[in-house]
Amino acid sequence: MMQTGLLLLLTLGIGMAAELTTKKALNLAVAKEIAAAAEKEARANKWNVVIAIVDDGANLIYLQRMDETQIGSIDVAIAKAQSAIKFKRPTKAMEDALKGGRQAILRLPGAMPIEGGLPIQADGRIIGAIGVSGVQSFEDAQIATAGLKVLGQ
Repeated sequence: MMQTGLLLLLTLGIGMAAELTTKKALNLAVAKEIAAAAEKEARANKWNVVIAIVDDGANLIYLQRMDETQIGSIDVAIAKAQSAIKFKRPTKAMEDALKGGRQAILRLPGAMPIEGGLPIQADGRIIGAIGVSGVQSFEDAQIATAGLKVLGQ
């Protein structure tokens, strides 16, 4: 009886394990490559910024503050990255909605309606996000976009 129950549990376990999915995950090495490419763009334009990269759970993986960047940009860069992953869209989409009169954007928990946060994708799935802060928001987005070119995005 006990062996039959154990065999049944093992059989069920194998069946359930077959249903588990495999997903790509953002790691520190890739986050550093993205940040390096973003930094290169910032330096080319003589812009000092903070670059934040989060995983698919909105947890900070990597943060880089270039010399002379205002400390307020630390929280803003992180918030942009977290907003981009939580809502699975660039933060510019929220900024545009707000400009279009959608005041409700301001009530969404974790929404940062300022351009400069972009989702990071692999195989068509969002695996993280980058947020940049320190210059004008369209320039922050330019830097973030340069970072994502490492991944072909």
